[in-house]
Amino acid sequence: MNGYERIRAALEGRAPDKIPVMLHNFMMAAREAGVTMQEFRNNPKVIAEAFIRSVEKYQYDGILVDIDTVTLAGAVGVPVDFPVNEPARTHHGNLDVIEAVDRLAKAKVEDYRHIQVWLEAVRLLSEYFGDDVFIRGNCDQAPFTLASMMRGAQNWMLDLMVADEENIFRLLDYCEDATSQFISLMAQTGCHMVSNGDSAAGPSMISPEMYEKFAVPYEKRIVELAHSLGLPYALHICGDTEIILDSMLLTGADAFELDYKTDAAIVYELYHDKATLIGNIDPSGVLALGTPEEVRKKTEELLRVYCGTGRFILNAGCALPPGTPEANLRAMINVARQF
Repeated sequence: MNGYERIRAALEGRAPDKIPVMLHNFMMAAREAGVTMQEFRNNPKVIAEAFIRSVEKYQYDGILVDIDTVTLAGAVGVPVDFPVNEPARTHHGNLDVIEAVDRLAKAKVEDYRHIQVWLEAVRLLSEYFGDDVFIRGNCDQAPFTLASMMRGAQNWMLDLMVADEENIFRLLDYCEDATSQFISLMAQTGCHMVSNGDSAAGPSMISPEMYEKFAVPYEKRIVELAHSLGLPYALHICGDTEIILDSMLLTGADAFELDYKTDAAIVYELYHDKATLIGNIDPSGVLALGTPEEVRKKTEELLRVYCGTGRFILNAGCALPPGTPEANLRAMINVARQF
């Protein structure tokens, strides 16, 4: 099997010939290519070349094309800061009061330059690798987290407690439209899968009841859109998601990229015959700061937990820090190849 075939098998619940590996390594790929994050985010050719170099160096199976975590926010008018050597970030929203949602012009995310850079990078990678390496076109934020960025996190949490629910749902509808546009555009690049992050909807931010009420219906509709476009879908939520794992299944996502804080044994018990786990080695404490021996030990522990199903893709639990040692990444991948 090649990389594409391994990951496709894992998504379909079939046993691959080896444990498939798909890395969340955009910052590390940029660092190893010798480019700044500013150079990376502004040039689709630079992005593609960085990932090509990384795949050829480490021989992993799937590319998660990520660039920044606030691109979609920028596309709907949220002020964005662009550091030279770090991913872009936001500090406050662009919607001072939630009632102003009715005055928002319809989002046109394709007009935002950084969306076009992202799409072109995925197109270049899809063209280069074809069906040899699996390409996952990430599409930044799911509706709930995008709404959090538009209002600012503190204001959004307060809205959920005291605001008129009609306005809450109007803003979520607006954000669903923006996310859907990005998914639809990404589906035209030749990628094999699409995904979103929705970490503001995790248990570290809101209750399970709020998650099921305000996030799940929108995640579910984004999954349905991806499926209507002929693509599988992955959802990423940071933190310990144990108490919402059942609710996350309601979205119908094909795969879940989960944080190392979520116990893989519990995920296996609930998901092994229903959805694919992508993860979930600690990216900082183990992969960036541990020794190769510690990496091998943690990787073997995880693979033993998940050895009873083909529904598994090895990855860090979140984005790899840019300074992750080469020896540690090779140790993780080598365990997967020999397991």
